[in-house]
Amino acid sequence: MQEGTLIAPGFPQETTRYEPDVYSADCPTRQLLDRIADKWSVLLLVTLGTGGMRFNALKRRISGISQKMLSQTLRSLERDGLIVRDVVPTVPVAVTYSISPLGLELLDALQAMIDWAERRMSDVAQAQKAYDQNEAHWRYRSF
Repeated sequence: MQEGTLIAPGFPQETTRYEPDVYSADCPTRQLLDRIADKWSVLLLVTLGTGGMRFNALKRRISGISQKMLSQTLRSLERDGLIVRDVVPTVPVAVTYSISPLGLELLDALQAMIDWAERRMSDVAQAQKAYDQNEAHWRYRSF
């Protein structure tokens, strides 16, 4: 070591390689999965996959979403880089939301899940009915 050179501890968090662990509560991957598995996020991404839309058009298209939830979800998706918010300075201001290239990439995986859910919903409904009947049987059975 050169004379006058100090040994500094450095910043290990910047020099060590991060290994994602989706099973860890504080893993960013898990946080992203929470976002993209949310029903409102999925519905918004699929809707915006067909083209850009304004806020009120999205609210009309996605039945049951509140204005507050729509606003929060759009903001979160924009922060994650999955949608783009385009503001046109008119009177009144026109804001259009569209899916980003990153969001389009995710859309393929989401569409596969939606297709599966639509195809298999009757099977799931049958399983739920059988489970509920079995639960009722065990609930009233005395030992």
